[in-house]
Amino acid sequence: MTEAQVLDAAWLRRHPLPVHPEDTDKNSRGRLMLVGGSLLVPGGLTLTATAAFRAGAGKVQIALPEPLAIPTGMAMPESGIFALPTGPDGEIADCSPIMDKLAPCDCLALGPAVGTTEAGGVILDRLLPHAGGAPVIIDAAAVCAGIDRQDAIAALPGGAILTPHVGEMALLTGIPAEEIEADRDKVALEQAERLRAVVLIKGATTVIASPDGELIVYGGGGVGLATGGSGDVLTGIIAGLCARGMPAWEATCWGVWLHGEAGRRLAERLGMMGFLARELPGEVPSLMRGI
Repeated sequence: MTEAQVLDAAWLRRHPLPVHPEDTDKNSRGRLMLVGGSLLVPGGLTLTATAAFRAGAGKVQIALPEPLAIPTGMAMPESGIFALPTGPDGEIADCSPIMDKLAPCDCLALGPAVGTTEAGGVILDRLLPHAGGAPVIIDAAAVCAGIDRQDAIAALPGGAILTPHVGEMALLTGIPAEEIEADRDKVALEQAERLRAVVLIKGATTVIASPDGELIVYGGGGVGLATGGSGDVLTGIIAGLCARGMPAWEATCWGVWLHGEAGRRLAERLGMMGFLARELPGEVPSLMRGI
């Protein structure tokens, strides 16, 4: 099996962030579409959008259940908002209103803060055929819905990035969580090859696999990152970097490192546990500057 690399400052310096010229405008910095949210987690996409902006995205658009549109727009005045039809369960029921909005996007992030696998499936079925050449990040309940849509994921022209924890990976693959935990490297590599995607498995140590067989591990930012909303922030960081033009592999590795190091910084300053996911994005700009 492929020998794992360590995700550290030396690796990051070999794979530098994009450099944007002084005359860059917001469109040149990248356009991102986030699709997700639910009435159960009404603020989740604000975490993802904030993290994407902090990672340098120029334009962030948010598509979410209609009752959340105005409150989210007020909370995120920097973002464009698209209201989507909502089912009685408070989940997205249809993505038709944004199907013609995807073509100009440089990255799509599908599934953050979605509460059910059924809603994740609605999002994937409607939007994967229209993704074009943009990389597609598949997160949370949308990962779980991927078990019945693996061919569609593998066929994406711009490729996919999947961001599950072990439980979500079990639902995606049908492999028991205990077996995945026992050999996460092998499972990540197999799924990355099968889905032609970058696949990470989150945990105390995060494993990242590329579709061509690269494997990298990150030792984690500490137990404080095991908190509500932390995964939404990670997805936003990766999405922001993809929107800026980073290839999926490098954007994912950088995103994992920035997320983890943000947690490490907050733990040093505030304590090992008790910091909030909303505090993570503010650490990202200075971390990017420091490498």
